Amino acid sequence: MLHQFFSQEKAIEVLFLIAFPYLLFTAVAFCAFYLWQSRKYWYMKIQRYWPKKRHIAREIMLSLLTMVIFIAVILLINWAGNRGYTRVYPKISDKGYVYFVFSIILMLVVQDTYFYWIHRFMHWKPVFKLVHKAHHLSTNPTPFAAYAFHPAEALLQIAIIPIIAFTIPYHLFAISTFSICSLLVNILVSHMGFEFLPKGFTSHKYFKWLNPSTHHNMHHSLPKCNYSLYLNIWDRLMKTNHPDYEETFERVVNERDEARLAKTKETGIAKKNQQTKIGAPGMPYRAKL
Repeated sequence: MLHQFFSQEKAIEVLFLIAFPYLLFTAVAFCAFYLWQSRKYWYMKIQRYWPKKRHIAREIMLSLLTMVIFIAVILLINWAGNRGYTRVYPKISDKGYVYFVFSIILMLVVQDTYFYWIHRFMHWKPVFKLVHKAHHLSTNPTPFAAYAFHPAEALLQIAIIPIIAFTIPYHLFAISTFSICSLLVNILVSHMGFEFLPKGFTSHKYFKWLNPSTHHNMHHSLPKCNYSLYLNIWDRLMKTNHPDYEETFERVVNERDEARLAKTKETGIAKKNQQTKIGAPGMPYRAKL
């Protein structure tokens, strides 16, 4: 039956486009910050403890199931597009490069709005227990939590693709670029567990409208707040930012910067002691008396 909708070659292509970026980005991010260089970057960790192995394993298993659902939906959208049911157009020149760039931005804005309201819906108590609780088991999320959804939530999350495909004229490369941008933000910002942005970001005139890592990290540990995705517009309009959101961000950044400074001083002292012990370059060795 499935071959009536899409070919084996198309299934492999979509599998590569969906699974490969996710596996690549999550593996690199996790290995770099949680395995290989964990001590080096510890000072940037928002929650100063490591998630347990069983939680990481759960995130990976749920993510694999989510990818299966995402791939199935994308294949169906591709099937519909080949038959003229969606608003896909074949050449970028058909609508020009200005619209091409605009369409990507529009997709991100539409997803941001969709995510906020569907997210709040999933926090309605009856729905939360059945659907969204699985994602919130990651109270201290890792990059693998980006796709760690209950199957019903996975369907709600990927529903943004058919919404876009049937309403917004799009080029395949535009919707692919949108998907990669969404994935990168989801992994490297929302679920990374590390704060990279500078002090004053959340109170800046312009930057305050963007969400740092701390924003969604707070949502995982304090689930009745901070529902937005990329932009901090809906949370501000609906007053659903945590009351201590900006204060918490400043505390996290201050602790990070203080830890980095202490680490730098400690490294400097260690190097100085080592030089005293073996002699600085170009200087004679001074033995202890």
